Amino acid sequence: MKDNNQEMFPIVDEDGNITGAATRGECHNGSKLLHPVVHLHVFNSRGELYLQKRPEWKDIQPGKWDTAVGGHVDLGECVEEALHREVREELGITGFTPERITQYVFESNREKELVFVFKTTYDDPISPSDELDGGRFWTPAEIRENLGKGIFTPNFESELQRIQLIK
Repeated sequence: MKDNNQEMFPIVDEDGNITGAATRGECHNGSKLLHPVVHLHVFNSRGELYLQKRPEWKDIQPGKWDTAVGGHVDLGECVEEALHREVREELGITGFTPERITQYVFESNREKELVFVFKTTYDDPISPSDELDGGRFWTPAEIRENLGKGIFTPNFESELQRIQLIK
């Protein structure tokens, strides 16, 4: 398995207005074309946070633990549609109520994303797809203990600090 470099993404300004389109390959080749993504943080009622393990075949941050759901907004799709599609595809969840937390620009040496961040509380079974290398709930203490050790993606760690997700 690998990512489809020909998949089309909208190019946006920092307010989320669409200004053009480009392929996944173009967005991830260091061009810094700003493209929208959605993140969903999934908590259970005990306050534990579900993280997904990125498979080794991913083009960015393979093998690291990351936000429960993270995915690109496809060309022609709104943020909410992308969120529900990604949650269904990655975790098999259809009945959830997202709460919008924030949006911000994330930049790495390979890409620049406009990140729309949501959270939800969910206690039903989660079925990670073969797009992931599994996942599990982590206690806030487990997450704090492992910060800065190369276990989590830099994006997850920076977002955790930015929005103070765990106490």
